[in-house]
Amino acid sequence: MSSPRGTRVLVLNSGSSSVKYQLLDMSDSSRLAMGLVERIGEETSRLKHTHVESDTTREWTGPIRDHEAALKAVSEELAKDGLGLDSPELAAIGHRVVHGGQTFTAPTVIDDKVLAEIERLIPVAPLHNPANLTGIRTAQALRPDLPQVAVFDTAFHTTMPESAARYAIDTATADEYRVRRYGFHGTSHAYVSRATAKLLGKAPEDVNVIVLHLGNGASASAVRGGRCVDTSMGLTPLEGLVMGTRSGDMDPAVIFHLMRVGGMSTDEIDTLLNKKSGLIGLCGDNDMREIRRRVDEGDEQAQLAFDIYIHRLKKYIGAYYAVLGRVDAVAFTAGVGENASPVREAAVAGLEELGLMVDSELNAVRSDEPRLISPEHGRVAVAVVPTDEELEIATQTYALVGMKG
Repeated sequence: MSSPRGTRVLVLNSGSSSVKYQLLDMSDSSRLAMGLVERIGEETSRLKHTHVESDTTREWTGPIRDHEAALKAVSEELAKDGLGLDSPELAAIGHRVVHGGQTFTAPTVIDDKVLAEIERLIPVAPLHNPANLTGIRTAQALRPDLPQVAVFDTAFHTTMPESAARYAIDTATADEYRVRRYGFHGTSHAYVSRATAKLLGKAPEDVNVIVLHLGNGASASAVRGGRCVDTSMGLTPLEGLVMGTRSGDMDPAVIFHLMRVGGMSTDEIDTLLNKKSGLIGLCGDNDMREIRRRVDEGDEQAQLAFDIYIHRLKKYIGAYYAVLGRVDAVAFTAGVGENASPVREAAVAGLEELGLMVDSELNAVRSDEPRLISPEHGRVAVAVVPTDEELEIATQTYALVGMKG
């Protein structure tokens, strides 16, 4: 197995009107540059670029017509720092792709067949896969000679047994329309489960972990010996935990009720459940910091929203404890999981009989490093493990390019 010609990987996360990017050097997993292009297609597009070594940030506002123009602007910013896309040190471009269905169970070098399959999956990921495809095709046009790798949000969850992945509906209908639990946030769950094992001084195959990825989008996973055996998101990212603007679990007959009694259209219900529900639907805020401020001031609506959020979270901890049988650690990650100590404390409160508890002083510490917040005598480790999805994508991309090299 020969090595790739360079050690740098550019990670691209293309949204419908944005591109997030990071350039990493995989010789030491260091970040060289990072940035964000947002409001693509508008007159007020914005590019924010940071060169890590010099700790300098440049911002630019103006019209960026499309993703091609956005990536060209990114390339120009990188070139100013001597990190241009034409550098021989660039080994590959890694793309975050949200939905890989059952087809893609690992990072994959992109070719025409891969592109066609990602496109075929658009009906189950209409908000994400089209934007991912646009980013891939634009990057291919800029560097047609460079390996491009797709890293799928769903891939980590493809190890789920059929008993966890299947919904209890007619199997012929489910198979025809590819209806099953796919799960998302897979790069985060993969990274955090391994990092948690490392924090415990154990190999991933020796550890059972419940990972709680709590951001504006939120998901839980049960990871046995490094392999996902269950996850809370389903066919789409709507299922599972209460999220910033998504409802999470609910009786599907609510949809029929809203159609029949409320006269709501499919699109209106889609918007309701994905953009006007969750925390913002319950109390008008989807920022946990603001909700906690309101709770501390005695706001009953914010308190109820927080209680519903915690109730659902606690149910999933208990459910995945049952699925795993033995739990070595519960790991909190992402924006809320890493920063909201009241959420972590409330989530495990009352679960002492399961061996779960937090030390209030350790829980109050703010740090960018993985850390335990459970007391020494706690039977199950409770950890805060900052996620790093870009590093995970870069690691998987570089490993694959090295193998293909």
